[in-house]
Amino acid sequence: MATEIDPSMEVDTQTPDVEAQQVETETVAEAVTTPSNVKVTTGKLSARALIEEFEAGQLKSDLPEIYVGDTVKVGVRIREGNKERVQPYEGVVIAKRHGGLNQTITVRRIFQGIGVERVFMLHSPQVASVKVERRGKVRRAKLFYLRDRVGKATRVKQRFDR
Repeated sequence: MATEIDPSMEVDTQTPDVEAQQVETETVAEAVTTPSNVKVTTGKLSARALIEEFEAGQLKSDLPEIYVGDTVKVGVRIREGNKERVQPYEGVVIAKRHGGLNQTITVRRIFQGIGVERVFMLHSPQVASVKVERRGKVRRAKLFYLRDRVGKATRVKQRFDR
């Protein structure tokens, strides 16, 4: 039983237009309801993009401007058993390395007459806080020459313009 198409039948041409209008209004409504700062991505992210996104989430935003020659107080998280405390470590920044998530500073201090240097990753969870105690006036990017100096010769002049 084959059905024949009757040419005298009217075709409803209004229905497709109404559907098209409904689709248009739905897309406009979706565009209005989604915030403009939300990134909508389609497809796969590259490995580099995933790593950069993860690293951006790990960066600390409350770090002060640290320069070589500054005297800083770094709060280091120390875990003893199930207790955790913050121990301050104060000294002169003698070197800065790397950038971004891997940024490190080398801090030197004299403890019981012996020079002690520690390297801190600034964005590490072990670094609770960093506070600049005093600005130093130096003309070098690395202050390794302070290792050879003893006593008052290790002092760095203070800088007042920063």
